[in-house]
Amino acid sequence: MIRWVLGAVVAGLLAAVAAVALLWWSGGVAKAETVTVTEGATLTSLCPDLERRGLIPGNCTTYRLFARLLGSADGIQAGEFEIPAGTSGAQLLDILQHGQPVQRLVTIPEGTPSILIAEKLAAVPYLTGPVPDIAEGSVLPDTYSFARGEPRAAVAARMKAAMDKTLAELWPKRKVGTCPVSTPQEAITLASIVEKETGKPAERRAVAGVYCNRLKIGMKLDADPTVIYPITKGKPLGRRILRSELNADTGYNTYRRAGLPLGPIANPGRASIAAVLDPEPNQYLYFVADGTGGHVFAKTLAEHNANVQKWFAIRRARGEM
Repeated sequence: MIRWVLGAVVAGLLAAVAAVALLWWSGGVAKAETVTVTEGATLTSLCPDLERRGLIPGNCTTYRLFARLLGSADGIQAGEFEIPAGTSGAQLLDILQHGQPVQRLVTIPEGTPSILIAEKLAAVPYLTGPVPDIAEGSVLPDTYSFARGEPRAAVAARMKAAMDKTLAELWPKRKVGTCPVSTPQEAITLASIVEKETGKPAERRAVAGVYCNRLKIGMKLDADPTVIYPITKGKPLGRRILRSELNADTGYNTYRRAGLPLGPIANPGRASIAAVLDPEPNQYLYFVADGTGGHVFAKTLAEHNANVQKWFAIRRARGEM
């Protein structure tokens, strides 16, 4: 009788082990889920959450046992992981150990003002916390990855660190004497103007050369984006600049005073910063749109006025004037 009872117990245990083992390889998560693993987490620390959510077969004790006996000895990765419906216990462990974490990205285009960067970070639903103050010209436009639940302040800090690193790299390599910017901050200010004045990468050094030439002789920069900045903080104006705005002495209006404005008017990219630190060695003092998205450059006012008339003719032909 005892032998029969023991046999039944052993058989029951073996059946239970077999059932859990079957779930280990063939059981499945009921519906697609996302699992976030924090830095330094282990299977032991993560397991209670997996059990609570019904993502593992059995309980934590049996799951960890089977993971130890049948799974890889590798640790689990930090990150966010997508767990498809039907994922078995074995597959779940493999995803956490060797799968590709979900990569969430936020892209800041070159020349984006800080007010729009703050709005973009605020609109990302997977980030948490408030957006910190972002000083104009302090962050580097680029594409940044982030984790679900990461503070917005942490992402902004990485953007600032990237700008600091870029400046630390480029400033010592500047071509001294080619442009009268005496500090990295002045370089950022001028680069932000270059960024807003041309959308063609091939023109950046030429435009930088024009502004550097003007700074050298004390000539006003006459840059429209500097007039707009104090009105909209860098957002598109959406209309023509008013005469009163061209005459307003805001500290940024380069039609009113020679030299650089009070500070940056956007966050320039690496290429525009590099252009200011190594501008094209030209003799141009003027440029105007050429109708193709680029500009035509001139050394004299007479040449420039002729180019302006050509631009006006293009606009009239398009019905813009």
